[in-house]
Amino acid sequence: MFWDFPYPPYNATLIPMPDFNTLLFTRHVDDDEEITEIVHKHWILGIKHLFWPIFSFLASWLFLYLAPFLIIFYIVSLWSVVSLVWLLRNFFDYYLDAWIITDKGIIDVEWHGWFHRESTRVLYSDIQGVSYEIQGVLATMLRYGVVGVEKISTGSMVKLDHVRNPRRIESLILGNMELYLHSRNMKDSKHVQELLSELVTQNIQLDGFEYDDDEDEDDDEDYDTSIELGTDDDEE
Repeated sequence: MFWDFPYPPYNATLIPMPDFNTLLFTRHVDDDEEITEIVHKHWILGIKHLFWPIFSFLASWLFLYLAPFLIIFYIVSLWSVVSLVWLLRNFFDYYLDAWIITDKGIIDVEWHGWFHRESTRVLYSDIQGVSYEIQGVLATMLRYGVVGVEKISTGSMVKLDHVRNPRRIESLILGNMELYLHSRNMKDSKHVQELLSELVTQNIQLDGFEYDDDEDEDDDEDYDTSIELGTDDDEE
């Protein structure tokens, strides 16, 4: 029987295909951490990074078209490979410089080269303030700017420039920060309640032990008194 309908059979296993961001940024996130958004730089900066490598690649084949010789073909082949490596390098330099906003904090990822990557984690509990700045005519027209967070521990600023719609990113960080601090306070209060209940339980148990010891002492005193009374009766 042929499978000629657009539905998988019941015993088929569908494996979800990870997207591009998952493949590149999941390694920076903990297992129990949830990604809210990955903030990249504005596409205008990507065009700036990719323009000259693409121009170099197209110019190499245009040169071969104008001079169709064998030696020119080898030169153009090497030229085009170098242009593609240049293109990939600039693409990763643009795309991998990003912020990973999670439910616990912000991860600042920087790509400095093929063998040099840097990642800085800022928890919401270590953030003193969030700010953004839009400066210039082009930035105002295209709505991109700089988003920064100030750390409580060091007083330094962690910034990401050329962010699209920085005001929305600021609101997103503040909202996640409020939820994180609220859940943390709830956990702390629950932990305090558990400690108090344990202390109350221990005090109740100690009081019960002291009460049992007092009863045992009273029983011993009554027993000794009865023995003494019996001895006096025998002597009489």
